[in-house]
Amino acid sequence: MKKIMQVPMLIIALFLSLQTGLKAQQNDKTLSPYFKIISENGNEELPLKSTTADVKIAGVIADVTIDQVYENTGESVIEAIYVFPSSTRAAVYDMEMKVGEKVIQAVVKEKQKAKQDYQKAKQNGQRASLLEQNRPNVFTMNVANILPGDKITVSLKYTETMIPESGVYSFVYPTVVGPRYNGENKSTGENQLVPYTKNGEMPLYQFDIKATISAGMTIQDVRCRTHKTNISFNGLNEAIVSLNTADQQNGNRDFILEYELAGKEIKSGLMLYEGAEENHFMLTVQPPKKVLDKDIPQREYIFVVDVSGSMNGFPLDITKKLMRNLLGNLRYDDMFNVVLFASASQLFSTESAYATPENIEDAIEVMTKRQGGGGTNMLSALERTVNLPKCENGLSRSIIVVTDGYVSVETEVYDLIRKSNNEFNFFSFGIGSSVNRSIIEGIAHVGNGEPLFITDQTQANVQAEKFRQLIASPVLTDIAIDWGEFDVYDLEPSHISDVLGERPVVISGKYRGRPSGEIQLTGVSGREDYTAIYNTANAIADKNNKALSYLWARKRIQLLDDYIKLDKNDFKVAEVTNLGLKYNLLTNYTSFIAIEAIQALARNTPSTTVTQPLPLPHGVPNTAIGNSNAVAYAGNTSNNYGVGADLKITNTTAMVRHADINEVEGDFSSIEIKFLDMQLQKQVATLKSVFKKDMIKGVEIELVIDENGNIENVMILNRSPLSYLKLQSIVKNIYGWNFKIKQPTTLKITLI
Repeated sequence: MKKIMQVPMLIIALFLSLQTGLKAQQNDKTLSPYFKIISENGNEELPLKSTTADVKIAGVIADVTIDQVYENTGESVIEAIYVFPSSTRAAVYDMEMKVGEKVIQAVVKEKQKAKQDYQKAKQNGQRASLLEQNRPNVFTMNVANILPGDKITVSLKYTETMIPESGVYSFVYPTVVGPRYNGENKSTGENQLVPYTKNGEMPLYQFDIKATISAGMTIQDVRCRTHKTNISFNGLNEAIVSLNTADQQNGNRDFILEYELAGKEIKSGLMLYEGAEENHFMLTVQPPKKVLDKDIPQREYIFVVDVSGSMNGFPLDITKKLMRNLLGNLRYDDMFNVVLFASASQLFSTESAYATPENIEDAIEVMTKRQGGGGTNMLSALERTVNLPKCENGLSRSIIVVTDGYVSVETEVYDLIRKSNNEFNFFSFGIGSSVNRSIIEGIAHVGNGEPLFITDQTQANVQAEKFRQLIASPVLTDIAIDWGEFDVYDLEPSHISDVLGERPVVISGKYRGRPSGEIQLTGVSGREDYTAIYNTANAIADKNNKALSYLWARKRIQLLDDYIKLDKNDFKVAEVTNLGLKYNLLTNYTSFIAIEAIQALARNTPSTTVTQPLPLPHGVPNTAIGNSNAVAYAGNTSNNYGVGADLKITNTTAMVRHADINEVEGDFSSIEIKFLDMQLQKQVATLKSVFKKDMIKGVEIELVIDENGNIENVMILNRSPLSYLKLQSIVKNIYGWNFKIKQPTTLKITLI
C-alpha cells in the first residue's frame, strides 16, 4: 500500500455568469461556471492526458473505440471527472479500465446502484471508474483513487448508424461539450459543473483520431474540412484517415469526415445477426434518384399552429412570415391548410386549398384575427388534421407543427403521430425566444421528421429556406413493404414516411426462424410506380453484425425517453432500464461501473476531486461563460455557493417555507435549485402578506418563467374554493414576480 502525502489546498478561482453572449442561441444558456484550478505550488494537476478515437466504418454503421488516458503527476490521491459529448445516435455498449497491465471489464448496472458501488469502492481505497449519461449526447466519466504516478486508461465503445444524404456519407465525432442549456431534461440538479479554459487557449490534453472506411464498393472521394488529415487508400474499397500531428491540439471542434461512393451509390441490402435469444436485421433500400421538377408529385402542407397566449407577438409574427416564405414557393397545384389551436381548434378550410397567393393571404388573415389566448389542446387539433380527406394517390402529405413548446402534450399525441407516420410526414418548428425543446424534438423523433428552431427574427428566412429545400422534392411517396415469408416484428420505425431528398430507407427490427422469400418495397417516384425487391436468401447472418442489436435497442430507448419526458411513469422507466441491462447499453437509468478487486490504499484516505477543464468550442467567445467573480475553496465549499453575479446562498435550512417545488424543468445544478427555492419563498411570502394564508394554502400553480426571470404564463392546476375574481387577483400578483435566473424554466409549486 502506498503512503500518501497530505492533500495540498487547491484554490479554485470560479467565474460564473448565467448569461450567454451567443445571440444565435438565445435559448441556450450556460449551465457551467468557469474554473481555473491552481495548486499551492502553482502547478496545474489535470489528470486527463489524452483522448483518442479509433473509428471503423462499414456500410451505414460506424463502430468507435475511445481511449481516455488519466495520469496523476501530483503528490496526492485524486478523483478525476471528465464531461464529454457523443453523437445523439450513439449506442454505448462496452467499457473497460486498464491499470498498468491489468484490465478490469466494466458491467452495466442500474444507475443508482452503480453510483453507490462507485462511492463504496472510493471509500474502500479501490480504483474505480463510473460512466454516466447526463443527456443522450453528454456523458460523465468519474475515475476514483488515482494514486501519484498512476496511469489509468478507460476505454469505451459505441456504435451508430450513418444515413447518407444525396450520396454523401458523413461521420461526426463531437469533441467538446459547449456551455449551453438545452432545456431537454427535467433535472434534479445532478449534472456536473463543467469548467472551461479561455477562448484561444489550446486544450489541456492531446486529441487524436483514426478512421478506417471499408465501403464494400469503390470509394470516389474522402474529405475532412474541419481538421488537417492524412488520407491513404488500401485498394479501391478502403480508405484510412488519420489526424495530422499538427492538429492534435485541436480538440475544440467537431471532427467531420465525409465520403462518397462511385456514382454516389449507397451501400444497400439486408444485414442479419443471429443471437442466442433473438435475431436482428437491418434493411437499407437505396431511394430512386432525384426526380425532375415536372415529375414531382402533388404536395400538401398542413400547418398546425399554436395560438395560445404565450405565442402572442414575435412567435405568431414569425409564423406568418414562415408560411409566406414556404407557401409562396409552391406550385399552384400544390395544396395547403391551416389548423389553429388553443383551448379549441379552428380549421382554415374543410378541404385543403390550392396554394394561390389569394388563398395564402386569406389563411394569414385568419391567423391575424385569431390572436393568442386561452389554453392549449394539441391532441384534438392533430386528430382533426389527420382526418382531413386525401385528394389523390401519390400525394406527399406533410404536417408542420408550429409552437413554442409550452403546450399540454399528452402521450396520446405521440401515439397518434406514430400511427399516422405512413400517411403523413411530421415536422416541428419551435418559434420563440425561449422554446421548450423537449416537446419540439419529441414530436420530430416520434414522427421520423426533423425539429427546426427560430429563436431570432433574423433566422426566419434562413430556416424557411432550409426547410423548403428539405421537403421540396419527395423522391418516394406512398411507401409500403411486403415482408413475404420473412417473419419480422418490433420494427423501428413502425411506419415509413415519404423519402424527402436522396436518403435511403433504413428499417431495423427482429425476426424469427430462417429468412426466406422476398422483401418487396413499393411506392410512387415522381409520376411513376417504384418497386425494389430483395431476396433474403442472399443475406447471410454474420456474428460481426452484433451492432444491429445495440442500434435497434438504442432507437427504442430514444422513443421511450421522449414519452418519459411527457409522463415519467415507472413502467416506461423500468422498460428503458431493462433494455439497458439486457443489451448492455448506457442509458439515462443504467451506467457502466468498473472496480479493481484489490485495495490500493487505506480506507477513507482523503482525495482531491479535479474536474477536467474543457476547451471552449472553436469560435465561442469568453462571454458565453461570463466574468463575474466568486471564490470557493476545495474541501470547504458548503458555505461558498457561487450562484450568481451578486448573490450567495447562506443558511438555507433555517428558511421559513411558504411553498413546495414539485417539479423543475431544465438542467439546473443542486445549488441553482436551492437558489431558485430561496427566491420562491420570498415571492410567496409577499403573496401571503396580501392574501390570508388559509385562503391560498394547497393551491397548485404552474409558472412559466422566461430567460429574463419574468413570469410568462401562470396556470392554476387544481380546483379551488376561491372565487374567479380572487384567483384572477392572485394570478395578477404572480405576474409581477421576477427571478434572478437566466434560464427559461417551468415550475410546478404547491402553496403551504
